[in-house]
Amino acid sequence: MKVIKAFIHQHRAADVIQALKAAGGVSNLFVTTGQGMLVAIDAGEQHYSMDLGDTVIRECKLELLCEDEQVDALVAVVRQHARTGKPEAGWVYVTDVIQAIPIGTSE
Repeated sequence: MKVIKAFIHQHRAADVIQALKAAGGVSNLFVTTGQGMLVAIDAGEQHYSMDLGDTVIRECKLELLCEDEQVDALVAVVRQHARTGKPEAGWVYVTDVIQAIPIGTSE
């Protein structure tokens, strides 16, 4: 199994999520919103964070658990639908899952 993590512009998240659902097999998706330092599309997208002491934008981190054979297709979906027109619209990382243990069972 693999975990796909994608850091994308917040305004692209809904399109990416819908495309992942349409691709099928997306039952383990987690979405976190926060502030990050991706390249802004324009000045209106960025704001100054007093906490971080720098200019930031609103970002989403998508985390998706999937089977090894799904990785290439799902990464392609994220990359296609997260595009902003800028060369660096975000990042996608893929890591191995050592173990996946369900909660609620005694095994």
